[in-house]
Amino acid sequence: MAKKKNVVKKSNRVKSAAESIPGQNGITMTIPDKFFLAAGHDEGMTPLNAFDNALVNAGVGNTNLMRMSSILPPGSRQIEPFKLPLGALIPVAYASKVSTIAGEVISAGVAVAVPENPKLNGLIMEYSAAGHKEEIEKIVRSMAKEGMRKRGYKLKEIISVAVQHKVENTGAAYAAVVLWW
Repeated sequence: MAKKKNVVKKSNRVKSAAESIPGQNGITMTIPDKFFLAAGHDEGMTPLNAFDNALVNAGVGNTNLMRMSSILPPGSRQIEPFKLPLGALIPVAYASKVSTIAGEVISAGVAVAVPENPKLNGLIMEYSAAGHKEEIEKIVRSMAKEGMRKRGYKLKEIISVAVQHKVENTGAAYAAVVLWW
């Protein structure tokens, strides 16, 4: 009688995040627990140059921004803005507006809604449009309040920033919530 060979089958099962080694797949599995607000505006030769110049003005222009959806991790705390490492991958939620209409006032704003319960996630809202920063900030704050209401979360506070720019040729306005560890 012939002996059966032991065949080892490879599993096609995907490892969970808990089983993965942080950074193994090029992305860290750690969750940011700090944030700060950033805002800037500027002119540029082209719409992309104006946007890039607004990023530089906001202090995030020499990093690789990873646009994220609008959830603030539970227990996050606000910190003072600081000089980010050159070329770093930075998670951000942001609003931006670019215009080539001379004389137009454009604005961008973000709002962070912080829940009373620190074990719950917060919410980040972004908004941009033609108009003055006070109007844009009022709208984005009401968006954050509505998002928390819809989730059934009690609101501790809303932190916001908005910036405006009067277009000369090609202008941009940019506001962001920068997450950090």
